[in-house]
Amino acid sequence: MANTTTYQKTEWDTLHKNGPYPLRFLQVTELEGKANMPSSIDRYNDAAKEIQRLIKEAKDNNHGFRAYGSRWSMSSIAHQKDRMHFNSFMNIDLTVTPSDVHVDSSYDHSNLFFFECGNTIKEISQALGAHGKSLKTTGASNGQTIAGCISTGVHGSALDIGSVQDYVVGLNLIIGPNSDDIVYLERHTKPALDDGFAQKIQARVIRNDGLFNAALVGLGSFGFIHGVTIEAEDRFLLKRYVRKIDKNTALKLAETMDFENSDFTIDGETDANGNGKRPYHYKIFINQYVNDPEYVIEVMYKKPYTTPYPDPFNTIEKSIYRDLIYLLIKISEKFPKSIPWFIKQLEKQILPEVNEETIGTLYETFWDAPYQGPAFACSFGVSIENSSKALKLLADLTKNEGPIPGIFAMRFVKKSEATMAFTKFPITCMIEIDGVLWKKTRKLMSLKEFSHRMIEVLQSNNIPFTIHWGKNADWSYPNLISHMYGENAVSWKEYRNALLSDEMAALFSNEFLRTIALSDVVTLPIEKEEELIASIT
Repeated sequence: MANTTTYQKTEWDTLHKNGPYPLRFLQVTELEGKANMPSSIDRYNDAAKEIQRLIKEAKDNNHGFRAYGSRWSMSSIAHQKDRMHFNSFMNIDLTVTPSDVHVDSSYDHSNLFFFECGNTIKEISQALGAHGKSLKTTGASNGQTIAGCISTGVHGSALDIGSVQDYVVGLNLIIGPNSDDIVYLERHTKPALDDGFAQKIQARVIRNDGLFNAALVGLGSFGFIHGVTIEAEDRFLLKRYVRKIDKNTALKLAETMDFENSDFTIDGETDANGNGKRPYHYKIFINQYVNDPEYVIEVMYKKPYTTPYPDPFNTIEKSIYRDLIYLLIKISEKFPKSIPWFIKQLEKQILPEVNEETIGTLYETFWDAPYQGPAFACSFGVSIENSSKALKLLADLTKNEGPIPGIFAMRFVKKSEATMAFTKFPITCMIEIDGVLWKKTRKLMSLKEFSHRMIEVLQSNNIPFTIHWGKNADWSYPNLISHMYGENAVSWKEYRNALLSDEMAALFSNEFLRTIALSDVVTLPIEKEEELIASIT
């Protein structure tokens, strides 16, 4: 049987030290060994029963229950003060056979894979690689668990792919302690696996587009995500270039994504007429403290997988993922006026070398991020036509009311179908400021104050925006979620209330959900409630 160890704790923290937060119990479940239970399906179902036992235990003690994986989020989204469950040992993958595919499925059987919640992006990439397959996109690194990625909407900045949740085609949720509280959820318009597969994992099937899209970016509150079905693709290579280009050209591309008619081209990445090709990935780095006429950009183009190709690791690990310098945090705290100088040093550490080129798989390109010290990251999503204006407003804010020990970047992502995805615009520009945590002083505003002002500036200039769920923000800002999502937030709550009992909705909530006013029970007219429940059962 799966075994859970419960530890009495007083606090819990994120990987990047954004807490600490109070905690009663930390629970760690280890799966039954293969020697005693060789069938992966049996071990998976055994783990589900153990999670249901833990849910009942939490319910009986009137406690909340929350799962977490790699602690990658910098917000408190994963935190639950009562009971937190560490998922990373739950990393089975189940074989999907041709007979498991739904008769009406439009998916290629060879691209469908099923992974348990605790599998990291790195583990999944390695498993897919053994089949000659690849994920479609990942975040900027590979340490997050798959359940954590989709719950917070981790984006890979692939222009025509979307975020991690956008290649998830099935969700296995544990929504309570009872026998019918294990569900397998898909879209009714795009089924992937048949009911027989759901029976193997002892789940009842729900196919409903609205519920699926709501649960995709469920913020950890639609139940315990036990497993996911993903659509992979054939393994490919990414040719990566780093260049310095005129900043007006860089920003015009940000506003239009029109690479075909841009002045910017790279030899070998043009069509027969010499026009620029649309890349897989486009990123701009901006040091707001320097009036540089050129910006550093990173651009990647998708290539067929062929071997041999040069080993990319030596270059990648030196350029993309260099450690931040903790020593300089203390300097910036004591001498705020030195922050622009500090950023110049930070820029040297986190920017890739100009004119650098690499080629490698997705797994090799977005690889390990070793830095685990104190860090902050704010990330706002805006529609691309507002990207330059929003960048200037936020950069001016950091200069005029800061300084802030961080550096800006812009990345671009296709719209998601998930109801509460922050990538909600046709193409979303993610304006990010990443840096190191600092302490509030007489001359430095706090991180929360800084985030508050960023929200105020965008609102006062009528720029619609979203915020990355896993990043630092003033999440208590009045009516923030309603402002960002409007009716989508109402719909999300309606589907959550229809799926979960009131008791389980409270159990899977946390302080973060209460702060952003998404934990409350929506009171529906009886006719609409009956219609909604009928549509998902």
